[in-house]
Amino acid sequence: MYPLVYIVRHGQTAWNAEFRLQGQADTDLNVLGREQATQNGRHLAALVSDVGDFDFVASPMRRTRETMERIRAAMALDPLAYRTDVRLIEVNFGDWQSFTFAELEKQSPGASRSRALDKWNFQPPGDGAESYQMLLERVKPCFDEMARQTVCVTHGGVMRTLFRFVLGMAEDEAANLEIPQDRVLRLQGSSLEWL
Repeated sequence: MYPLVYIVRHGQTAWNAEFRLQGQADTDLNVLGREQATQNGRHLAALVSDVGDFDFVASPMRRTRETMERIRAAMALDPLAYRTDVRLIEVNFGDWQSFTFAELEKQSPGASRSRALDKWNFQPPGDGAESYQMLLERVKPCFDEMARQTVCVTHGGVMRTLFRFVLGMAEDEAANLEIPQDRVLRLQGSSLEWL
């Protein structure tokens, strides 16, 4: 059973807008992404009555840190008074990082076919590349250790793993979930709900 955790995906980046595989590339928010982060901060300000009871943790990537800092500013908190946890970093796409699927197919026809057959367990080529299952095994201990109410800023892949290990969602369904950048996900006990 998990304590109350509000989880936010980082705001949009130029690579998101181009449908480029970001993974662990350290990209920045674009104008829309900054607006989304501030909007999520305003939403959280309305949800969180006693901020002193909350821990604030983010993936250490630039896009998640800026999102957290904008959230905290919108909540009238010190933007920099939060911690990071490397386990919250996005899935590693290996050699596929920085490419769109169209570019991968042009470069190597059929490259994404294996992924489409078993997206959850597929591991792209390249050093350090991860499947969603490998990501789940990295991420779950981070959430299992959360002992107090928390605001967490992370990535789409990380949030997909939550639906798998919290709700027991089927692998294929979890791997293909759309994860919005302008909403807050509430984890509490054994439930997940978009707010």
